[in-house]
Amino acid sequence: MTAKGVAVVTGAGSGLGRQITLTLAEAGWQVTGAGRRLAPLEETAALAPAGSVQPVAADVTDADSVAALFDAVAERHGRLDLLVNNAGTGAPAGAVDEVSPEGWQSIVAVNLTGSFLCAHHAVRMMKAQDPQGGRIINNGSISAVSPRPRSVGYTATKHAITGLTKSISLDGRRYNIACGQIDIGNAATEMTQQIAAGAPQADGSVLPEPTFDPRHAAEAVRYMAELPLDTNVQFMTIMATTMPFIGRG
Repeated sequence: MTAKGVAVVTGAGSGLGRQITLTLAEAGWQVTGAGRRLAPLEETAALAPAGSVQPVAADVTDADSVAALFDAVAERHGRLDLLVNNAGTGAPAGAVDEVSPEGWQSIVAVNLTGSFLCAHHAVRMMKAQDPQGGRIINNGSISAVSPRPRSVGYTATKHAITGLTKSISLDGRRYNIACGQIDIGNAATEMTQQIAAGAPQADGSVLPEPTFDPRHAAEAVRYMAELPLDTNVQFMTIMATTMPFIGRG
């Protein structure tokens, strides 16, 4: 075990996942950065301190792929101290009558089933290792609390992440496993470029929304991660101060 511990971050090839991976690595964590495509993960690793990030191509929607990911972590490090469930998608967008059953299943597969599969293997490792325990941080998003227009798949799965967080937190108590959730609003990444240009509002208008530096979100994740296991941030909301969240709709 290193000074800070061993972490897995999903969706590590871009956006918040890359920023979280780099922030943890720079703080002394050994991080396995996971994502579907190896090349972006290798780019993330190249930006981190030498040897601190292990890129592993993994599809969180595929049970065998996720199992192989955690097998790789066990083989390299022998334990796991932190899982950041960050991988997610909002596509395809639409209202409940617009999203096809196939589109719905694709969002559920990434956002919800993917987080379940990763937590499944992480908890098994954390229960079995010595010393026992660890931490899981789920990326819930502002949409875990309040929806945007035409986002039924994203919103429903992010609300479900809150249930997953609570269940893991409850069931993990006796095993020294902490689980918390960070809800991030309008961090300036590739995913929010359209929001900064103009996002649909509840009244039917389209307005640009403020964003904030994703490094602050990554530092918040690091803060949650580095607490002692007898202390937990159950839910944290971090957002652009003036984004339309309080009073949305």
